[in-house]
Amino acid sequence: MNKIIIDAFGGDNAPEQIIEGTLLALEENKNFIAVFCGDEDKIKEILSTKSYDKTRVEILDAKEVITCEEEPTVAIRTKPNSSICVAFKELKENPEMKAFVSAGSTGAVLVGATLKLGRIKGVNRPALCPVLPTKIDGKQVLLMDSGANADCKPINLCQFALMGSAYAEIMGIKNPKVALLSNGTEDEKGNMLNHEVFPILKEMKEINFVGNIEGRDILTGEYDVIVADGFSGNVALKSMEGAINVLFGEIKGCLKGFVGKLAGLLIKSRLKKVKKKLDYNNQGGALFLGVEKPVVKAHGASKSKAFKNAVLQAVGYAEKDMPAKIKEKLSAVDLNAVKVER
Repeated sequence: MNKIIIDAFGGDNAPEQIIEGTLLALEENKNFIAVFCGDEDKIKEILSTKSYDKTRVEILDAKEVITCEEEPTVAIRTKPNSSICVAFKELKENPEMKAFVSAGSTGAVLVGATLKLGRIKGVNRPALCPVLPTKIDGKQVLLMDSGANADCKPINLCQFALMGSAYAEIMGIKNPKVALLSNGTEDEKGNMLNHEVFPILKEMKEINFVGNIEGRDILTGEYDVIVADGFSGNVALKSMEGAINVLFGEIKGCLKGFVGKLAGLLIKSRLKKVKKKLDYNNQGGALFLGVEKPVVKAHGASKSKAFKNAVLQAVGYAEKDMPAKIKEKLSAVDLNAVKVER
């Protein structure tokens, strides 16, 4: 049975909501063991009030916590007994540990995964890849990078395209459509990085590259993988989150008063369907692609429901051996042959 390490003290609502969410995941999926990493005494105290299968829960003691206010590289180096560092050490050294989930400091998780766990051979820079909903029911899209690498070179975007394509194939998408995020759909659009990488992506036969897209096209459902540098990808992601929050706020405002409440009753079921599709709590977390074992970064504000979905994601990635699929995809192409700048 796969063991999934949980950062019990990462996130705004840790440890209570993190533990609660993990226990919900244990109820929903009977095929994994949860290993909580953090202050053992506090974890046991919370668990003592819960009903759960004690044969499927273990604890790794770690007395320190890395906060979002700390500089990630310094924190990883100076806090070896933090929940993140202890978790990554165990993940790297213990073959029984198959994946890691945290809602803690994004920077610390990324630095820890890269330095403590290690990159897949050949990967220059790992990338964050959230799964986003689209306007087509049942269709999702991958956006990478969404914040791990603000400044990129062509080699990085080429590897993002390969890893994203492998990810999409594991999700069951045949010949996934890969697009490059730009400020226009024409081939000549984009900044200097886009101009350099566009012809290379077009030449790569290992991916189904379909050209440039604009930010407004990300959620149309017409594409499967969106490639971007971490700065552009993160701006796009946060812009969409903000727009969705504003939209739901406006809808809520329109449903006030007698007429609004009456209208709300008439469309209540449809509104619930839309909210369920767009709510990040239902999406789980973002996978950190390019490291030796699956690492899932959950939203920092995750409550039990959102964290449950992030844990279930990690279980699925471990079962499908995501890193092995990515290694296979990367080995199929010689990026030096297309003169990619490193």
